Amino acid sequence: MLTDGSTARDALTSLSEEESAFRDAVAAFAEQEVRPRVQEMERATRIDPALLPALFELGLMGIEVPEQYGGAAGSLMMVTLAVEEISRVDASAAIMVDVQNTLVAYPIARYGTDEQRQRFLPRLASKVIGAYALSEAGSGSDAFGLATRAEKHEGGWSLSGRKLWITNGADAGIFVVFATVNPAAGYKGITAFLVERGMSGFTVGKKEDKLGIRASSTTELVFDACIIPAANVLGEVGQGYKIAIETLNGGRIGIGAQMIGVARGALEATIAYVKERTQFGTRLAEFQGIQFQLAQAATELEAARLLVYNAARIRDGGHPFTREAAMAKLFASQVCERVTSLCVELHGGYGYTKDYPVEKFYRDAKIGTIYEGTSNMQLQTIAKLLLK
Repeated sequence: MLTDGSTARDALTSLSEEESAFRDAVAAFAEQEVRPRVQEMERATRIDPALLPALFELGLMGIEVPEQYGGAAGSLMMVTLAVEEISRVDASAAIMVDVQNTLVAYPIARYGTDEQRQRFLPRLASKVIGAYALSEAGSGSDAFGLATRAEKHEGGWSLSGRKLWITNGADAGIFVVFATVNPAAGYKGITAFLVERGMSGFTVGKKEDKLGIRASSTTELVFDACIIPAANVLGEVGQGYKIAIETLNGGRIGIGAQMIGVARGALEATIAYVKERTQFGTRLAEFQGIQFQLAQAATELEAARLLVYNAARIRDGGHPFTREAAMAKLFASQVCERVTSLCVELHGGYGYTKDYPVEKFYRDAKIGTIYEGTSNMQLQTIAKLLLK
């Protein structure tokens, strides 16, 4: 009989011994290194620079990167576990890890040339933050309505345009940037480029002042005739849309992991609170009304976790996973909003103050329904595949 909670959860989600050990190591890291920094990072609206070397040293910034390039040669499931455990403590630190692995290192490892892998992956695994630049002011859900233009230039390409909502923008040294080389060709003109901080004509613009994940930098990128060497084209010219779609599909699993981590953190804090808080001479945890709400939240959270883990397993197995990734992100973000909202309510007036952690979890939850494809876009994807 399974009596230990963590052991039971491992059985339900079929974690291997290696995965369980990895998850526990990340959880310990999050408690020891991230949690003491959360409040100050929130106030400063930036990730503590002293935390970054620790993320690299633990191998969290190159989980799927092959060993020959300095990575851990892990799986998306391991990325999922890492993002969940860090999100339970701080969603901002978690999204830095998520973007690094799912949106930057993965497409370079998957589509890059041998020379590009040698040039970029060891740095991403050891010391350099990455960012993914697809969105623009007029191109959000319409992801391929890009205005950023790449024109042929002697020895390469000249990039001009602006990108918006770029996670890790203020911290990154390597950027996966999408631009059109032929607007008349529509999505078939989209091409991916590897851009490095310091390239002439490239600047990082305004940093957004956000509702949640405030320590995570979200910026504008500005390209003014930025010269990109031909060797920095990722994949084939005109095939950038394929790279973007596949990469985002995997990234949505990471966002699902972030959301179940945020919901977990809020729920755990709330369970501890209701065990201590008394009203009418009785602990809140003894009221059946409170018990039932917590039970419902825990059930929905477990269902969301299984959807996320299942999507990661399917992708790691080399099977089509677009529908499962969309379902995982959709449901996990919905559950996270519901659970964190409940947690604020169960704290009463205290939940509306910064003295307790649930208000931050509540603010961090909202982004899950927006970035890497809104909930409506996930519904559209699921419906299209159901009716195909």
